[in-house]
Amino acid sequence: MVDAFVDTAILVDIMRNHPPVTQWMQVNQTLEAGVIPTVWMELVQGSRDKQAQEQALKLLALFELIHFVQADVTWAMQQLRTYHLSHNIGANDCLIASVAYRLQVPLYTQNLKHFTPILGSLAQKSY
Repeated sequence: MVDAFVDTAILVDIMRNHPPVTQWMQVNQTLEAGVIPTVWMELVQGSRDKQAQEQALKLLALFELIHFVQADVTWAMQQLRTYHLSHNIGANDCLIASVAYRLQVPLYTQNLKHFTPILGSLAQKSY
């Protein structure tokens, strides 16, 4: 079971060898982080060529993939209805947050603006 989830921006920073994420990973090396299918798909979709796609898949293999259950999708739909117009929160962010909410584990992100309204203190800035 995972201790936390990471969002797409964290994975992109890992692929770019961004120094703050490298330090964060060293400090949190015992963290059992997971990803959800939406994050998996966003990272693969962002690949500009076959080599980048292979690099993304290699990175994703290091994280446990936790799938949605029906309650996650229902919760995400409720959050979208509640927060899309007032906070400009999109469908993917609601889906990303849904599994962290269900499992009550942190979602590490650089985007507290979108995740804090729907996750509260489970939304954690990573670095």
